[in-house]
Amino acid sequence: MTKSLTIPPLTADLAQVLIDAATIERRVDELAAEINKDYKDIKEPLILVGVLKGSFIFLADLCRKLRIPHVVDFIAISSYGTGGTTQGNVRMLMDIREDMSGRDVLIVEDILDSGNTLAYLQRNFATRGANSVKIATFLDKPERHKIELKLDYMGFKIPDVWVVGYGLDYKEKYRTLPYIAEMYPANEE
Repeated sequence: MTKSLTIPPLTADLAQVLIDAATIERRVDELAAEINKDYKDIKEPLILVGVLKGSFIFLADLCRKLRIPHVVDFIAISSYGTGGTTQGNVRMLMDIREDMSGRDVLIVEDILDSGNTLAYLQRNFATRGANSVKIATFLDKPERHKIELKLDYMGFKIPDVWVVGYGLDYKEKYRTLPYIAEMYPANEE
């Protein structure tokens, strides 16, 4: 049975599709296969921590493809000021519920921009006694990094442009697009 994908048309805000739905699906399959292999001998279920809100679609697609024992939890962090620019200060809005002492944790993030959020989470989870803390990010903007981080699983490198879709939003719009689209620069506030 062949899948028929109806791609929503680009709106006046969107410049172009950077990563289409079929390419995203293939890459998520590959990432899940890597994670399944790396954690095949895990004794306790892997804790997948989705960083809200942007990671929820990536996390949902990824965890459905995992064949290893795992649990899903969420954390909400704020590191952006007005206008969508990172300020370097990270504030926890909602914590996870799982006890991570002696457990392996995989942080699932939508996009690595400055690195402030992921660095904060790695430090925070290490102080809570996690056995290991690894990172899976869907998108990476290398030009924006302010902190050097090791990415264990990375979907796609993208240029320094504002993107939406597949969980990423602009003023709560475009999150559910099945692809990653670039917004026109005039719309970056």
